[in-house]
Amino acid sequence: MIPVTKPFLPPQEEYEYYLKGIWKRNWLTNNGPLVNDLELKLKHYLKVNHLLFLANGTLGLQIAIKALKLKEEVITTPFSYVATSSSLVWEGCTPVFVDINPETFNIDPDKIESAITEKTTAILATHVFGNPCEIEKIEAIAKRNNLAVIYDAAHCFSVKYHNKSLLDYGDISVLSFHATKLYHTVEGGAVVTTDAELLKKMAYLRNFGHEGTEAFNGIGINGKNSEFHAAMGLCNLKYIDDILARYKSNYNYYMSWFAKRPGFAFQKIQADAEYNFAYFPLLLENEQKLKKVKSELEKHQIFPRRYFYPSLDTLEYIRKQNVPIAKDIASHILCLPMSYHYAEEELEMVSRIVLRMLRY
Repeated sequence: MIPVTKPFLPPQEEYEYYLKGIWKRNWLTNNGPLVNDLELKLKHYLKVNHLLFLANGTLGLQIAIKALKLKEEVITTPFSYVATSSSLVWEGCTPVFVDINPETFNIDPDKIESAITEKTTAILATHVFGNPCEIEKIEAIAKRNNLAVIYDAAHCFSVKYHNKSLLDYGDISVLSFHATKLYHTVEGGAVVTTDAELLKKMAYLRNFGHEGTEAFNGIGINGKNSEFHAAMGLCNLKYIDDILARYKSNYNYYMSWFAKRPGFAFQKIQADAEYNFAYFPLLLENEQKLKKVKSELEKHQIFPRRYFYPSLDTLEYIRKQNVPIAKDIASHILCLPMSYHYAEEELEMVSRIVLRMLRY
């Protein structure tokens, strides 16, 4: 079986080494030494100043929304994972969708300003598949209109833009370390900011608002992560350069099969970006062909994924909005399997089946 991804796991004995320390200390959660060590190592590797390790990326979005005191309307993208929109609704905000650029799949900044009203408080943009948004345009709009900016950077581990971490842009960036990501802690996520005071707010929000054991600094939530998850993160971080190299190799191998064939389109990666090649989204000519290809792959126990389908404007708790490009892209885009573990022989089988079904 070839699922859309297969998580990297370090040698078992390396993880067990950390487990022995956890058993010895009997310190399982609540900002333990491994969590602190992982945060320091992630900041060093990613070259960012302020990072908090969290239970997951969705909580990261919720904490970011709360820390920035967002309310009423937030401009966002309909082409993203559901958590981007559901986090806004969960926190009492109203998602206002702006359609996407058909080449980059990111929110189209040229359409943002016309969606701003007196109720707009922020822009929440997703770097789709790790491809940087048009940051300069987004942040200029935000500055002119006094809006906060959050980037959903769930796919962006190690991505750079203009030779610095992509996470350094906006007020807050949110990472996911879920098992489906190229770097994972089984479950996990992080918030990143350049603002030390904002980090302090989020640290309180992560831990129920605790300020010591007998005082509280505002409302909070349980966003902490455990020593066990931090241990997996520390193990996996040792191998991240090899993981990134394998993903790039696999991405390029797929491109060798599809790039010169008619009937396919590919995401346009932002100029001046150092991309992580975490996904291989293939845009087919129409939904009928997508379904045909997906069905045949599944018959061979190969399971691609329709990221991101359906377009988020179709959610029952979202008011209906007109985003034709996002709906169109969502209807015929298919992410092919990508993993550190997949050899070229497996990717070749995937590629040959796709091409055969389209009669190449």
